[in-house]
Amino acid sequence: MTVVSPSLDSFLEQQYEEGGITWIKGFYQSELIDDFVQIWATTDNPDLNHRVHHDAKRAGIMVNVVDDTPYCDFITPSMINRGKIQIAFSSGGGSPVLIRNLRKTFEAVLPQNLSLQAEFAASKRDDIKQKLPNVRNRRLFWEAFFDKSEVIQASSSAELESCYQTLITEQDFEPSYAVTWVETGEDFELLSLKALRLMQSAEMVLHHHGIAPVFIDGVRRDAERASWQTLAELKPLLDAEKQKLSSVVVLLPRLTQALQTELELGFGEITLLKSL
Repeated sequence: MTVVSPSLDSFLEQQYEEGGITWIKGFYQSELIDDFVQIWATTDNPDLNHRVHHDAKRAGIMVNVVDDTPYCDFITPSMINRGKIQIAFSSGGGSPVLIRNLRKTFEAVLPQNLSLQAEFAASKRDDIKQKLPNVRNRRLFWEAFFDKSEVIQASSSAELESCYQTLITEQDFEPSYAVTWVETGEDFELLSLKALRLMQSAEMVLHHHGIAPVFIDGVRRDAERASWQTLAELKPLLDAEKQKLSSVVVLLPRLTQALQTELELGFGEITLLKSL
């Protein structure tokens, strides 16, 4: 990367001293861009930024004028880089401050050993395929593995190896049929943490046709989904998932007394997770 500027701030100066960037000390001249394939115009002078944009377009070079979306051929997302794990945030140039806040929030909750976990999982790809040839079984294993507090707190590959060997020998990770009933209510943020966790791990989500989209969007992205309107429609859907040994979440509307009675008559005693 080459920086054109009369001076550098402390961060860029350190990058320059460490050989991370090339510095052309001086002001912008159009002939400086000839040998580049991407350009960022980041000055506080809109006229100069637009001149850089004009010169770049004339030379067939992709250009990004920071905080000026109409003058951008590409967007540079904000990145969290933890080794093999890379997370990009972008508002399409619409709200950089919001993106910075989102990134800060995510960085606060991500495990500090995320890179270590990713490297370890990558090193076990061949081994886990031999021990658990079925894709579904492997997914169940990794979900259980990454949920373990010992894994989240591990500071070395040896600790992760111990968790891995213990888990792979103690459980068989065969799929089993399970149904979680969730009463959604009106406010997504009032769902319990347990309900959210189970919604994120379900393989099939059966939602009432009147459920607000925000609740359906809260389930695991790759989960299968089907809607139902009456409990008579729900029953064969559950029977089909039972044959496939699926983990199922049923999203219910706010229960009236009549609907609760109908549930008990049709499905017996169920454990219902209610909104807070």
